[in-house]
Amino acid sequence: MPQLSVVIITFNEEKNIARCLESIREVADDVVVVDSFSRDKTQAICEQYKVNFIQRKWEGYSATKNFANAQAKFDWILSLDADEALSDELKKSILEIKKQDVQKVYKFNRLTNYCGEWIKHCGWYPDTKIRIFDRRTAQWEGTIHEKLVINEGEPQQLKGDCLHYSYYTIEEHYRQSDKFSSLSAESLYAKGKNASAIKLYLSPLVKFFNTFVLKLGFLDGNAGYTVCKIMASSTYRKYAKLRMLNDKNKVS
Repeated sequence: MPQLSVVIITFNEEKNIARCLESIREVADDVVVVDSFSRDKTQAICEQYKVNFIQRKWEGYSATKNFANAQAKFDWILSLDADEALSDELKKSILEIKKQDVQKVYKFNRLTNYCGEWIKHCGWYPDTKIRIFDRRTAQWEGTIHEKLVINEGEPQQLKGDCLHYSYYTIEEHYRQSDKFSSLSAESLYAKGKNASAIKLYLSPLVKFFNTFVLKLGFLDGNAGYTVCKIMASSTYRKYAKLRMLNDKNKVS
């Protein structure tokens, strides 16, 4: 039976980390938590479990996750975020592949809980993620939305969902989307991009139509409408901030 290291990164995750750690009890042979000096009870909660708890200055999602992978005892990695947990069906699937003694690359669907509601449309589901891999042939890349780059092997789909507890309040979603719109604008600016007036005002409308209508966000009710509205708002703010960066550059 191959041994599996579960790797998690944290920062102020006292609301989520216990649920995450409980969900991996049956599948993990080793647990690594790399924490960016949380100021809440994250460390105290982790110390109640058998984990290798390491504190390290935040260096970005990809760099932190790559460092965390390197601290694991085993090469076969299950990478989870602190606000995620394995469903019972997914745990069963992972236990089955461990019995096979074959270390492949695996992916699974992620189902998001938004303010107490499960979002099954809006482009948020199935939200398939590659999360089980050999660290010797994979690496996280990207600064905003990190992506796992696999050098060999075709990912195999596992049954069951990874349960993602994303936002507890709408205000929390707005704060996070504002943060990401700033990071996205800065990334586009660094690449020499600009935003025309057409792109600034049309892109948010296209985003809302795509997620609420074409991707059936309306089937998720009020929660779906809110999700699509905030995504459209974030698109507008991204391009508005990009225009501001370019305007400042012209003045200087």
